[in-house]
Amino acid sequence: MEQKSIHLKEDKEEEVNLRQLFEQYAFYWKWFVISVILSLAVAVVYLRYAQKTYSTTAKILLRDERSASAGELAGIAELSSSMGFGGSRSAFVTDQIEVLTSRRLMRKVVDQHHLNIIYEKKGNIRSSELLERDMPFYIQPQGNLDSVRLSIKVSLDEKLNLKITNTTTDEKITAGFDKIVKIGKNSIIFRRNGSFPLNRNDDFEIKVIPRDWAVDLNLSSILISPSKEMQSYIVNFAMVSTLGKKAELVLNSLIETYNADLTNDKLRMTRATSDFINKRLVLISKDLSGADEEAAEFKTSNSMVDMATEAGVFLNNASENDKKVLEYRTQLQLVDHMNDFLRNQKPGKLLPSNIGLQDASIVSTIAEYNKLVLERDDLLKSASELNPTVVALNENIEESDKNIRQSLDNYQKVTKLALNSIERKSNEIKGRISSIPNQEQGFKKISRQQQIVESLYLLLLQKREESEVKAAATPDNLKIIDAAYNNGVPVSPRGVIILFSALIIGFLIPFALIYIKFLLDNKVHSRKDIEDIVKAPVLGEIPSAEDTVIHLNDRSSLAEAFRILRTNMNFMFGADQKESSKVVFVTSTISGEGKSFVTTNLAQILSMSGKNVLLIGADIRSPKVLDYLGLSHLQHTNVGITQFLINPDMDVDNIIIKKPGNYDFDVIYSGYIAPNPAELLMNGHFDDVIKYAREHYDYVLVDTAPVSLVTDTLLIAHNADLTLYVSRANYLDKRLLQVPRELYVDGKLKNLAAIVNDVDFAKGYGYGYGYGYGYGYGDKGKKKTGIAKIWQDLKDRLNIK
Repeated sequence: MEQKSIHLKEDKEEEVNLRQLFEQYAFYWKWFVISVILSLAVAVVYLRYAQKTYSTTAKILLRDERSASAGELAGIAELSSSMGFGGSRSAFVTDQIEVLTSRRLMRKVVDQHHLNIIYEKKGNIRSSELLERDMPFYIQPQGNLDSVRLSIKVSLDEKLNLKITNTTTDEKITAGFDKIVKIGKNSIIFRRNGSFPLNRNDDFEIKVIPRDWAVDLNLSSILISPSKEMQSYIVNFAMVSTLGKKAELVLNSLIETYNADLTNDKLRMTRATSDFINKRLVLISKDLSGADEEAAEFKTSNSMVDMATEAGVFLNNASENDKKVLEYRTQLQLVDHMNDFLRNQKPGKLLPSNIGLQDASIVSTIAEYNKLVLERDDLLKSASELNPTVVALNENIEESDKNIRQSLDNYQKVTKLALNSIERKSNEIKGRISSIPNQEQGFKKISRQQQIVESLYLLLLQKREESEVKAAATPDNLKIIDAAYNNGVPVSPRGVIILFSALIIGFLIPFALIYIKFLLDNKVHSRKDIEDIVKAPVLGEIPSAEDTVIHLNDRSSLAEAFRILRTNMNFMFGADQKESSKVVFVTSTISGEGKSFVTTNLAQILSMSGKNVLLIGADIRSPKVLDYLGLSHLQHTNVGITQFLINPDMDVDNIIIKKPGNYDFDVIYSGYIAPNPAELLMNGHFDDVIKYAREHYDYVLVDTAPVSLVTDTLLIAHNADLTLYVSRANYLDKRLLQVPRELYVDGKLKNLAAIVNDVDFAKGYGYGYGYGYGYGYGDKGKKKTGIAKIWQDLKDRLNIK
C-alpha cells in the first residue's frame, strides 16, 4: 500500500512538472504566434520566388543480340546469374549505362539543340529559362564554339531593333537581325523566330558557355540507373532541371542519339562487310573466269564433253562389243560344227536345225532341205529309187545341200570380217578407257579449283545479299517503355515540406530563445526551488498583484493566497500554542523581496478573521510598513520602536498606533533610522515589546531586516514562535538560497517556514488558485492567469463568445 502511494505521488509530481513546464512556455504564446506567422510568410515568399526544379523520368529496355543468339546457353547463363555465379547481363547493362553517360553522346545532344546557349527571360524579381524554340529570336555564334564565352542582355527599342548590352564590359550595341554583330571578340548573328512575336516590353539575358561546360552541366544533372532486378535490361533515366521541357528534350535526344549511335555502328559494319565482299567478288570473278577457260581448253584438247558421260558410253560400248565378239565367235563355232557335220555325212540325210545360227537364210534353207528329205523318205515308202519324183527330189536335195554349204562358207567369211571389225573397235574403246583416269585426274584438278572458286563466289554473293537485307531491315537496339515525362510538380522546393519546416522553425526559434532564457535564468521561480535547496516547508505562494493591500471581502487570488497562508500557519504552531498568542517573524535574504508586503497583508487577513493583531516594523534600517499601508504621514506624529529602545522607560502602549486608517489591526512602526540599530536591538528592550504584545494580542507580526545583509533579525530571533522566510520569485538568485538553508539547518531562525512571493502563475510557476478565486476561473470581472488568461486573451482578440 505504501509502495502504491509512493508511485502515485511520483506520477502526480511528474504530471504537475510537465504542466508547469508547458505553462512556462505557454506564457510566451505571442512569441510563438508571431514567429510562426513570420516563418510562414517567409516560406510563402520563398516558394513564390524561389527557382523551382522539376524531375523528369524516362525508361527504356535494352536488347542484347548476343544473348538472343546464344540459344540454350542463354538459359544456363540466366540460371547461373540468378544463383549468384555470374552477371553477364548486369555487365551488359552496366556497359551500356557507361555509354549513355559518355561525354561523346552528350556532346552530340548539346550540338544538336545548342544547349551551350542559355536563354532567360527577365521577370520582376527573377529570370526564367526558355528553350531556343520558344524564343522570339535566337543567336548563332560564329567561330569555334569550344572557346566562346559571352553574357549579354537584349531588349527591343521602338523600331524593334536589338539593344544589346555586354554584361562583362558594359558595352552597348544596337543591331538588327540576320547580320553579323561584333560583341567583344565574338561574332554573332541574331535570327528571327517567326513562331513568336516580338514584344518591346520583354528583356532577355543570353549566356554562351563552352560546349564542354554544357556537357558537364547536363551530365551532372542526369541520373541513369539499372533496374533493381538482376536479370532485367531496363534502364531508368532521371534528370532534375529548372525547365521541365528542357529535361524532356535532353533525355529524349540522348536516347535517340544512343539508338542512332548503335545503328550507325551496325551500318558501318554492314558497309564494311559489303565493301569487303564486293572487292573479293571482283577478284574471285577473275579467278572463276580463269578456271572456266582452263576447263574448256582441257576439254577441247582432250575431245571431252563430259568425262563421266563419256566414260559411261565407252564402258557401255566395250560391253556391247564384248557381247558381239562373243556372239560372232559362237556363230563361227556353230558354222564350223555345221561344216564338220556336212563333211562327215552323206547327202540326203537330215541336218540339225535351230542350232543357234543367226543367219535366217541358212536356217530357212536347212528347213527346206529337211522338208525335201522327209518328203523323199515318205515317198520311198511307196515308191522306188527310180521313181521320177524321187529322182527329182534327190536332185533338189543335192542342190539344196550345195546351197547350204555355200551359205555356210559365206556366212563364215562375213562373220569373221564382222568379228575382226568389232575386235578392232573394242581395242580402241579399251584404249580410250585406259586413258580416262589420267584425263580424269587432270580434269579433276581443274574442276576442283573451279568448284572452290565457284563455291566461294556463291558464298560471297549470299553473304552480300544477307548483309544488304540486314542493313535494310535493322531492328531498333532498344525499346522506349516511357518517353521523358515531367508531371509539372516541382521536386524542389516542395511546398508542403517548406511550409511544414517553416511551421516547425517558427515554433523552434522562440522555443530555443525561451529555453536559453530559462537556461541562463538563475532566479527563484517557484516553491520547488525552495523545497529542493532549502528543504524547509513552504506555506504558500503569493501571486503577483496590482493592489498591494488586501481589501475587505476581497476574493482576489492575492487574498486567497494569504488565506491559505493563514491556514497553513496554524499547522506550524505547537499544540500548546493553539490558544496562546503567537509571534511571527517575517524576514528575507535581501531587501526588496516583499517582507513588508507579506507582513501588512498577513496582518490584514488575520484581522479580517476576527483576530487581535499587532504589526511591528522591526526593520529599523529601512522602514516601509507605514508606506505599504499608505500611512506615511503618521510617522511624523507618532514615535516608533527606535525611540522605545533608546528610552525603555517609555510605556509600550505609547508607541502603538491603534487601528490606523481603515485597518482593523494595530501598528508599531520602526521609528526614525538610528545610527546603531544592532546595538539597540541587543539591549534587550525589544523583548519587553514582544512580552507586552503577547499579553494583549492574538498575533504579533514582526517585519524584520534581511538576514544576509545585517544581523538585526538574528539578534531578536529568539522571540519568534514562527519565522516566515520570504523569497521573491524572478528576483532572488538561487545561489542565495544557501543562506536560508544554513539558517534552517543550523536552527538559527526558530520554526522556519518559507513563502514564495510575487509568483507569476501566468508564466507557469506555482499551482494557482482556481475554483472561482482570483486569477483562476473566477467570476465576471475577475482577472485570470495561466492557461485561462491565454484562452481569454485569444477569445478577446478573435471575438469568440
